Amino acid sequence: MWPNGSALGPCFRPTNITPEERRLIASPWFSASFCLVGLASNLLALSVLAGARQGGSHARSSFLTFLCGLVLTDFAGLLVTGAIVVAQHAVLFDWRAVDPGCRLCQFMGVVMVFFGLCPLWLGAAMASERYLGITRPFSRPAAASGRRAWATVGLVWASALALGLLPLLGVGRYTLQYPGSWCFLTLGAQPGDVAFGLLFSLLGGLSVGLSFLLNTISVAALCHVYHGQEAAQQRPRDCEVEMMAQLTGIMAVATICWMPLLVFIAQTVLRSPPAMSPTGQLSRATEQRLLIYLRVATWNQILDPWVYILFRRAVIRRLHPRLGARPRSLSLQPQLTQRPTVQ
Repeated sequence: MWPNGSALGPCFRPTNITPEERRLIASPWFSASFCLVGLASNLLALSVLAGARQGGSHARSSFLTFLCGLVLTDFAGLLVTGAIVVAQHAVLFDWRAVDPGCRLCQFMGVVMVFFGLCPLWLGAAMASERYLGITRPFSRPAAASGRRAWATVGLVWASALALGLLPLLGVGRYTLQYPGSWCFLTLGAQPGDVAFGLLFSLLGGLSVGLSFLLNTISVAALCHVYHGQEAAQQRPRDCEVEMMAQLTGIMAVATICWMPLLVFIAQTVLRSPPAMSPTGQLSRATEQRLLIYLRVATWNQILDPWVYILFRRAVIRRLHPRLGARPRSLSLQPQLTQRPTVQ
């Protein structure tokens, strides 16, 4: 319990923000517009995905399954967190009066961790799938690719949920954050807070690093096929180039949006002397930086669907008509595996 002088739940740290300051920071119009744009973007991406899933190769079907899981995750994250934040900004309710037992705060903390890690882990899973599809095309049965992709998406969701539930089991804590409209992990110096903060940061950072490594290898393999000795006879299929362009864009967006927050959390919980006082207070500069980095991270949920929408072949060919005139290409699988062709 924090020394807040009452029997309130453990999620309430001492704060010194006034209602006037909260009104200046918490704009219901901005938060509502932000959520509506994000929800509309993800709905548009889902409609485009529904049309793209009709037919196509097994590899593309598997990739689109991962994309569908990513867009659904972003949509649900904006819907759940946005409903809480917009309501708080619109009414400016006193969280202590509405949720004295911290159940809503704990729920929002779990949701924030879950929807924060899922896009990063799904991006790493997509990078792994494309890496295997390009460099080891005969290592997996094609018929099971769709089922395997949905199983992987389910595993990512289950793993992120399990991690988000750790503070409810005593590893770390979820507390109300500045300016009093959202809950997240605690940047404290207690062993549980440090362990959970580092776990969240390291798992998120490692997934971004793994995506970068595997995507670099995959792009290098595609470039090798383009510029190899058999480039005139064999090119990567358009869909393979399209998938790598989309995946690279998703990785870039995730890196730009999430790495500042992940690095900040790790730096703050490891700071000496501790950033949080024994009474649970953070400096105003630390609280404001956390809020800014969190807002930057939420842009990931809006930009992800637009990466898929804008990096499709139909859009790219409109921008570069010469790409559409290229002769129909073959699969890059035989060149990468160097298997003999049976006549």
